[in-house]
Amino acid sequence: MGHILTENRNGLIVEAEVTEAGTSKEWDAGTTMLAKQGTRPGRTVGADKGYDTLEFVEGSRGLGITPHVAAKSLRSCIDKRTTGTEGYKISQVKRKRIEECFGWMKDIGLMRKLRHVGRAKVSWIFRFTAAAYNLTRLKVLIV
Repeated sequence: MGHILTENRNGLIVEAEVTEAGTSKEWDAGTTMLAKQGTRPGRTVGADKGYDTLEFVEGSRGLGITPHVAAKSLRSCIDKRTTGTEGYKISQVKRKRIEECFGWMKDIGLMRKLRHVGRAKVSWIFRFTAAAYNLTRLKVLIV
């Protein structure tokens, strides 16, 4: 399972990781990738409903990052103080940009059907494809 972390301003991939498939692996990978980022105050992370778990929300807050995850309707780990802010609304719009990365990686980057076996090879090709995406994205940003 491939995971990526993007920045909101330009949609560039800042971190990529490959794990075994599994829901809890997704939350662990998200927290691990966030921990590798800087310690600037006021950081936020936008994510979909799948990340609205106590494990991910508390892990993000423990790193000093405000989680802007899409709230589940009934029992959400995100409180009204977070969901009522303007920043939360912006994060919910910007978080969909990550789908552009995955779409490009599947269509152009040949990640739809892998031709490699083994975590090391898959991880390498996944990171390489993420770097190629960033290069094509930079080409558009510079012009």
